[in-house]
Amino acid sequence: MDAKHIDLLNEDLGKLKLLLTPLITENITVRNDNIRCLNLACGRADESGVLKEILAPLASSLQIFGVDIRSRELDIAQNRWRSDPHTSYDFIFHDATKLHLITELDQQCHIILMRHQNYWNGANTWQKIYASALDRLSPDGILVITSYFDQEHLQAIQAIQQLDANLIITIQNTQSRLIQEPPKKSVDRHIALFSKSSNII
Repeated sequence: MDAKHIDLLNEDLGKLKLLLTPLITENITVRNDNIRCLNLACGRADESGVLKEILAPLASSLQIFGVDIRSRELDIAQNRWRSDPHTSYDFIFHDATKLHLITELDQQCHIILMRHQNYWNGANTWQKIYASALDRLSPDGILVITSYFDQEHLQAIQAIQQLDANLIITIQNTQSRLIQEPPKKSVDRHIALFSKSSNII
């Protein structure tokens, strides 16, 4: 990745942090405990630093898991993010529709992030991913999604609500960076938070 792309990436992550920090801190109920965070379809896990900066002050210890089916990108993530005495990173090659089969995720997570979920690229698969994520979300946890497109974001919200999750808030990132291809696509254009309904077992 060249210097220009690194600068753009860091700028995008800075905007994401500004938006996510109040959303998460105002809605997460766990404090001064071990916080477990799942970054789903994480790829290179660019947002790992943002997650740590937001969650570390709230936790006695922090575990960040990344799950993806792209082994090359997971290798990059593993080399970028190193565990320390307070925060551990674990990047796992696995099918996101079957999170219940991952031993490391036997315990449910307090925060699950799906950045740039791609509902438009296989609605049935993403419906299964949403259901799998909600299954691994703790009763007091928060599911966070971001989207590239307006219509896709609305479709994702509807799909997750159909799984009996509660929409906490959805906001538009007015500083979202436009991406030329395809048109009307932009980085973290929308963000939505969900809680787990008491009807979800």
